[in-house]
Amino acid sequence: MGSPTTVTSEAAPVPPRRRAPAAPRLRADPRARRRHSVARPRRSVLLTALTGLVVVYSLLPLVWLVIGATKTQKGLATSFGLWFGGDFALWDNIAETFTYDDGVFTRWLLNTLLYVVLGAGGATVLAVLGGYALAKFAFPGKRAVFAVVIGAVAVPGTALAIPTFLMFSEMGLTNTPWAVIIPSLISPFGLYLMWVFATEAIPTELMEAARMDGAGELRIFFQVCLPLLAPGTVTVLLFTMVHTWNNYFLPLIMIKDPDWYPLPLGLNSWNAQAATSGGQPVFHLVITGSLITILPLIAAFLLLQRYWQSGLAAGSVKE
Repeated sequence: MGSPTTVTSEAAPVPPRRRAPAAPRLRADPRARRRHSVARPRRSVLLTALTGLVVVYSLLPLVWLVIGATKTQKGLATSFGLWFGGDFALWDNIAETFTYDDGVFTRWLLNTLLYVVLGAGGATVLAVLGGYALAKFAFPGKRAVFAVVIGAVAVPGTALAIPTFLMFSEMGLTNTPWAVIIPSLISPFGLYLMWVFATEAIPTELMEAARMDGAGELRIFFQVCLPLLAPGTVTVLLFTMVHTWNNYFLPLIMIKDPDWYPLPLGLNSWNAQAATSGGQPVFHLVITGSLITILPLIAAFLLLQRYWQSGLAAGSVKE
């Protein structure tokens, strides 16, 4: 037998792989760097200018008020309004404001606090209770209540001033603090705001879970729902407090006794002294009193803004 023939086969050479042609490099678009985001917002010169005008328009009266409170009665007439006079009389003006006319300014300040605590505080409580009930409970006539609330928001308060005066006059409540406190308890806008806020801020499932655990409706409201309504409650409180603190027209038609005047009405009576026969002008006290009047409102906004801002975006993101 012959030796086996060994067949050797050489592998065919593998052709080299061709590299894909390199993609042409694109030039960086200079506009790509101009893409804006939340962290890098777009700058607008026009918007900045308009915002600056609004800031100046808002702060200019406050600056004038602060500068005017440092001047005497004579200094107000002999100096430029937006700059300080030759004498700095701020502390003397503050002391004279609280002692002028037997310290009636202190009485007006206490009256205003009374109207705010009972009127604005009561309006906030009623708005929270009513808004929660309208948002989370179904009952006959709910649509009619909604229509009444919207209609009340659309009606200006001055249109109801004369009917309110006639009604309180028949009840014998004019020239008393109740003539200011009772109308202040009604805040249609606050009720509508709490209605909308409670609808989004309180999950219905959370209330159902509390009911399954045996909690009653009062416990659910105070322990579960009320903490969730804190931002909306603070917002309504701020709105009603500012409205009651600056309320001028309602006390003007309801109250004739100066001892029950609020601050706006009392300062207006001081301002009108210059137009009366033999009256002494006290414009420096009017300006100083106006500055003192706005300080509690500024303090309230600064103290409550963290509760207010925490609820501005509530309900904006659905999980």
